[in-house]
Amino acid sequence: MNILTNSPLPDAFINFLNNNGLDPSIYTSADTLPRYIRLKPGYEEKLNDIEEELGCKLTLVDWLPNFYSLPPRVHIANSSVYQLGKLYGIDAASGAAVSALNIAPGDHVLDLCAKLCMILELLGDSGSVTGVDVARHRLAACRTMVQKYGLGNHCRLFVADGTSFSVVPTRVSEASESSDESTLGKKLDIFKEWTSKRPWKERKNAEKARKANLSHLTTQIRDPEMIFYGRHSGVIGCTKDELYQIYSDDELSHRGYDKVLVDAECTHDGSIRHVQKFEHWGWETLQRRVLDAERTDDLTNLQFRLLSNGFRLLKAGGLLIYSTCSLTVSQNEGVIERFLLENSSAELQEIDGSHSWPCKSGRIPKTLRFDPLTSQTSGLFVAKFAKLST
Repeated sequence: MNILTNSPLPDAFINFLNNNGLDPSIYTSADTLPRYIRLKPGYEEKLNDIEEELGCKLTLVDWLPNFYSLPPRVHIANSSVYQLGKLYGIDAASGAAVSALNIAPGDHVLDLCAKLCMILELLGDSGSVTGVDVARHRLAACRTMVQKYGLGNHCRLFVADGTSFSVVPTRVSEASESSDESTLGKKLDIFKEWTSKRPWKERKNAEKARKANLSHLTTQIRDPEMIFYGRHSGVIGCTKDELYQIYSDDELSHRGYDKVLVDAECTHDGSIRHVQKFEHWGWETLQRRVLDAERTDDLTNLQFRLLSNGFRLLKAGGLLIYSTCSLTVSQNEGVIERFLLENSSAELQEIDGSHSWPCKSGRIPKTLRFDPLTSQTSGLFVAKFAKLST
C-alpha cells in the first residue's frame, strides 16, 4: 500500500504517530481523499453549469449544508465559477467547526485565525465579524477573499497578536452616538468609509510602526493595525480612542463577542496534503516543523494563550470553538484540560447535530476528531465551550 505518493514515511514520523496513538494508515488516502467546496447561497440552481465547467460531478455532502465534494485531482482556481466568487474551497471538517458555532443573525463574531467567508455568509446582513491574524500576508489574502465574494460589509480585519488582542465589537448605534457627542465643538480623527488608498501620513506612520516592531526598538505596536473594515462593521463614525478602548474582564462579560473561533496554529500533522509537501521540502524540514519537541512545547503554549484570550473576549453566555488540524493529544486534549483547570466559567458542551457527522469522539467527552479514514476529510480536532455567568 502506497503512503502519500510513493515514498514511505520516515521512521521518526512513524514514531511520532505511534507516540500519539495515531494510525499511520491515515496517510494512505492522499490519492483518494476528496476536495470540498461550498457554494454561495443562491447558486444551487446553477449546479449543472458549474459541473460542466469543472468537468466533474459534484456530490452533495448530506451532513453539511451547501458543501459538495469533488475528485481529489480537480482544481478550481482557474475556473470562472471560482474567479467570479460563486464557490470557494474549504474542507468539510473546517466547515463543521464553523457550523458548530451556531452563528445567528446579529452575532458579533471573533475569528482568531480566519475562516471568514463561511462565517460572513452565515451571519447575513447584521452583526459583525472581526478577523485577527499576526501574519499580514495571510490577512491580506483574507481581505482579497471577502472583497471578491462581496462579503466585506460587516467585516473588519486586524493584523495583531491573537494572544493579546483586546478590541471589542462596536455596535453601529454606539459608534454614531459617541461620535456625535465627541465632535461637538472640536474636530476629531473619525473613521470614514474604507478606502485602500490611505493618506500619505497614515501610510508613513504605519510603515514606521512596522519597522520599529521588526527591529525590536519597541516591544509592541500600541494598537493592532486595521487593514480593512466594511461599511456596516461598526467602525465608521468611531474615533481611534473609541475603537481601541480597553475594558475590564467584568465589562467584557457583557461587551464581548457572542461567538469566538480559535482555529489555532499547530503542526498540521492531521492534514495529509500538508504532510505530503514534505516530500518536496525534504523530510528534515518535517523534523524541524513537526517533530521538534521544543517547537511543540512552544506551540501548545501558544494554543493555550490563544484559547485563553479568545475566551476572555467572549461575553457571558457566548460560545467558543477551539480547533486544530493536528491529531496529537498535546495540542488538543492537553490544551483543553489545562484550560478547564484554569477557567471555572468555561463549560465544555456537546456540539449540536454532530451525531450525524462522520467523526470520532476525542479522548475528552464532547470533543470530536475528524480523520481521513473515518471522515474522508482532513484531520481536525474540535471542542465547544460556553462561558457561564459568574
